[in-house]
Amino acid sequence: MGSNHASPADLGSVVDRRRAVGKWLLALAAMVLVMVVLGGLTRLTGSGLSMVQWHPLSLLPPMSTSAWRQVFADYQASPQYRLLNEGMTLGDFKAIFWLEYIHRLWGRLIGFAFLAPFLWFVGRGAIGRAEAPRLALLFVLGGLQGVLGWLMVASGLAERPEVSHYRLMAHLMAALLIYGALLWTAFHYLTDEAEEGGDGRGLSSRLIVLLGLICLTMAAGALTAGLHAGLVFNSFPLMDGHLLPAEAFDRRPIWLNFFENLALVQFDHRVLAVLSWVTSWAVWLSSLTFRLTGAARRLLAAIPVLATLQAGVGIATLLMVVPVALAAIHQTIAVLLFTAVLAALHEVRA
Repeated sequence: MGSNHASPADLGSVVDRRRAVGKWLLALAAMVLVMVVLGGLTRLTGSGLSMVQWHPLSLLPPMSTSAWRQVFADYQASPQYRLLNEGMTLGDFKAIFWLEYIHRLWGRLIGFAFLAPFLWFVGRGAIGRAEAPRLALLFVLGGLQGVLGWLMVASGLAERPEVSHYRLMAHLMAALLIYGALLWTAFHYLTDEAEEGGDGRGLSSRLIVLLGLICLTMAAGALTAGLHAGLVFNSFPLMDGHLLPAEAFDRRPIWLNFFENLALVQFDHRVLAVLSWVTSWAVWLSSLTFRLTGAARRLLAAIPVLATLQAGVGIATLLMVVPVALAAIHQTIAVLLFTAVLAALHEVRA
């Protein structure tokens, strides 16, 4: 007689396939993290506006002297060249071009690294019919993120050599959304449902609040970066001797100050960062009373450490007037802190 139950070998095969999908999704998330770092570097070095044309299906850089001269001529017609870099040589242009080229190429590589394995996993049955549409949606969101990135760049090619800080914030937060969705889905595939764990469900709401604070802080950081608000009020904890500068509410209507006034935008980022830091420690301390898995305890312990490191690097970045290396590290640690909180949230809810 036949049996409707899967054999141990079959069950092992299912687990192996699920883990393979999870590892693939983790690799994609790591690629998105690299993309975020590259994006920050292109902004910090002024490289983001070096490529004034968008050819989404093109992979190769200029391959001849005439091709280089053409892309340089295109750049020379841009506001960044005319207002900031007039007289730049072709060699100087190549230095900023290559970073933006790598940034865009990496985005295309993420697309390829998603699509081919996705189709293979679906064909092998490792990704079920119910899960495939959700993962396909992530691929679509990745494509839309590319469009949003170009719209951001295009905003700096019209009149002023500065991208819209609103679009910059949207671009970063969209990347964070995709990154978080990839991680959460990867955790789902890698979690052994039969594994005995602790009981940390009561921590979920606290971790969700912390996650929201971190996202708000990163959004405020994007506005700060887009407005170059980190180049003013380079003192801490006071802002040039004041808790809140007098010009913080100069603009009308008043609500516009929260998004376009350099003093208030930087103040908001500071306040949210301090709240995130305090909440990180509070969540960890409260977790000590819960019965948790070893993995959950390690993740929760990492959160205040990363938050403190992030705060220290952020203050140093401000005091040193935003050096490129420190600013890039500051953004990277923010994503790692987001990662630790998301992983802890999944672990305590497992």
